[in-house]
Amino acid sequence: MGMSYNIKKKIARFGIASKGVVFILIGGLTAWSAFGSGGKKTDSNGAMTFLIKQPFGQVLLWVLAIGLASYVFWRLYQSFIDPENEGNDLKGLATRFGYLSNGLFYLFILYGAVKLLLGGGSSDGGNESMIQKLLNTGSGRWIIAAVALIYLGQAIYLMFLAYSGRFKAQIKETGMADKTQKLMLNSGRVGYTALGLVFGMIAYLTVRSAMSFDASKAGGIKDALIFIQNEFGVLVLAIMAFGLATFGVFMIIKASVRDMKF
Repeated sequence: MGMSYNIKKKIARFGIASKGVVFILIGGLTAWSAFGSGGKKTDSNGAMTFLIKQPFGQVLLWVLAIGLASYVFWRLYQSFIDPENEGNDLKGLATRFGYLSNGLFYLFILYGAVKLLLGGGSSDGGNESMIQKLLNTGSGRWIIAAVALIYLGQAIYLMFLAYSGRFKAQIKETGMADKTQKLMLNSGRVGYTALGLVFGMIAYLTVRSAMSFDASKAGGIKDALIFIQNEFGVLVLAIMAFGLATFGVFMIIKASVRDMKF
């Protein structure tokens, strides 16, 4: 019979909210760094390392890991089962591929959480190591270029979500009060824009590493934020940190109001 509708719906909501928690931690720690209060520019691994050091940190991180697994399940379900009837035309397949790539991205974040919980230490530096191995192979540069295109595609998709009429229509469909809709619209636009810019920066760093055969020039979210601070200053970094934290808040609100179709 499979899972019931209510169970699948709860898994999806829990997963979306967990994604929000990750970005609130990333944005909060980065803002803490920007204002010189002892924080640091960070990514998902840094956020989870911070979390596990808190009281009951292991319990909290296990809950977050289960939430991330729920989110990956939801994205893969959207991609392969197509509960929202995106279809098999070019537009539908592109949307479903976006769900798939997004799910795989958070699968790597989930891997980092489980590795930390099992005592494997932080997986910081794993991205650089993987890229260096690819650069040492014959077709490695092309694989890295393909990865960069996926990041760029995510960046463009996030910008589209921020400013498209579809995004506004989806919020109106929830039937929330006008003030809540306005909050969702504004927080969503700020959050999607910030995350889109970060993904675009990651794509640039990835291409740069492939062209220079230097894996140290690649990076993830933390490296993109470091690059932003070095190139544009602490104020822009603080704005980006606020945007990422806002995206986290938006995802938590979205988890409670999104229409789930199975």
